[in-house]
Amino acid sequence: MITINNEPTAYTPIFLGTTQHSLRLSLEILIMVGMKLNDEIIETYNLTVSAIELGQLPNIGSQIAIDEITGSELSGFKAKIRQSDAKIQNTVSTELENLIDLKNVGQYQLLKGQKDMTKELKVPELSNNNLILMRQLLGVTQQELAAAMDMSRKTVNRFEIGEQKISDKFVNKLISVYPQLSEAIEVQFDWVSLTFPDSTSKQVIDDVLRLQENLFLERPTSQNFYTREMAFAGEKNIYIQDFAPVKNPETQAIEQKFGTTLYLTGKGTRLFEKALLEQNMNWRDFFEKARQYRGHLTRLDIAINDKWGLLDMNELVKAVQEKRFWSKSKSYAVHGNVDDGWTVDFGKSPFVIRAYDKNKEQANKGYDTDVKTRVELELHQNKAEYVLDEWFNHDKKLVDITFDILYTYLWFTNEPIDAQKLKSDKVREVIEQTVEPMPAWSLLTALGNRMKFVRQPKKQSVERIEKWVLQSVVPSLAVLKKTGHWHEIIEAINSVELSAEHEKLVMATTKNAITQASKQLNINFEKPTKKYKEDGEQGKGA
Repeated sequence: MITINNEPTAYTPIFLGTTQHSLRLSLEILIMVGMKLNDEIIETYNLTVSAIELGQLPNIGSQIAIDEITGSELSGFKAKIRQSDAKIQNTVSTELENLIDLKNVGQYQLLKGQKDMTKELKVPELSNNNLILMRQLLGVTQQELAAAMDMSRKTVNRFEIGEQKISDKFVNKLISVYPQLSEAIEVQFDWVSLTFPDSTSKQVIDDVLRLQENLFLERPTSQNFYTREMAFAGEKNIYIQDFAPVKNPETQAIEQKFGTTLYLTGKGTRLFEKALLEQNMNWRDFFEKARQYRGHLTRLDIAINDKWGLLDMNELVKAVQEKRFWSKSKSYAVHGNVDDGWTVDFGKSPFVIRAYDKNKEQANKGYDTDVKTRVELELHQNKAEYVLDEWFNHDKKLVDITFDILYTYLWFTNEPIDAQKLKSDKVREVIEQTVEPMPAWSLLTALGNRMKFVRQPKKQSVERIEKWVLQSVVPSLAVLKKTGHWHEIIEAINSVELSAEHEKLVMATTKNAITQASKQLNINFEKPTKKYKEDGEQGKGA
């Protein structure tokens, strides 16, 4: 039984295929359905259906579970599928992508000139200078290294003077003997922005993020052409911008314009990683889910955290000033100073590589961090989507993708690069073959694929307010206490009315569970600094 514009019929709906002329990935797709009665197709309909409700494209000629059809020839027909929208396992997008491949719709290539996207990029081998630098950073002698590695000092010496090639087996054993090497450099997401053209902010909160809506503060905005903003805990760490519902002056009906953008800032990614943990998900689960709702990345920042002190920003800035570097982008800029910390940018939007003194940056804000130097890949639009495509389609690890891009786009050397070499057709190959690399930079890229891509979930906190009070307010409070005015201060604190922003911050700080899925999970957040490895970890969905 199927209802057509509220009229029950005895038709059996049969799937006859997709009908849209230009293939596109969407939450709503156009299909052709035939109405079968007594083994005969009586009439056909071109219907718009929800890809999520559909779940998967049926075989042509098979029955399709449609309950209701509404609409007209003029406005078009829509169908409701007899299936729970809670079932998120959706293969329609994948099947449409396969159709796009058949139509030879080209994939955007971040790495220009590379025709085979599945081909592994070259990764520099560990050199003798790299080994010397690692031993110095570890603070061990040749003899101590030899003893730890269960080999002779002469063998270590042959490695360091270049007489013997350093094998992968040696590197793997070195990391197993000195596990601090694999923890010295970490990779993590530091900014995520996604646009959902078919959703509202409330739908993104409920269906994609699955966070508790009462933890968001709604307020007007005029940024990015949007009119409404939903901010988690009232702060712009996790926030969504869209269009507030408006009343149509002619019909008096409330109308909602679709389209929204989700922003996860640096702190927001750490907060959202707590939500992922509560939902027993990882980043890959989340991005796969976002794509099912037609979400596409507008910005993705990948941070390479050097906690080892391998990279010295003073040395990097000096190398830039002395032209001891090569970059695919002709654009670069140096900011800052020795005291406050340096920042060096290579390239412009939609792709920037940024290196800066993370330790000094955080110290200037009154925070502590174990990260010495950070190298960021800031990718926008298709450049950001490329990372997900490589991750999902070619089963590459995030660290491999990250260091492939870094190695391909930027290289530092120990001596200035001759201008003539920069004009070569194969400039990168010529430089690597003829100019000695900067040991620290080449070591970073050589060890990169052995590093970890991590999540570091953190709870919402009032740390920022606490620091400000301790630094700026406490001295004044001490004066008031010593002069007999402490009682008035306590009364004022107890009677003050918090703003809406402050109420949301209190609620988000005191609630241990911030997601819809957390009630059935027993998760200990007493150690919010615990880290979780992203690559190689299987999430269980939401």
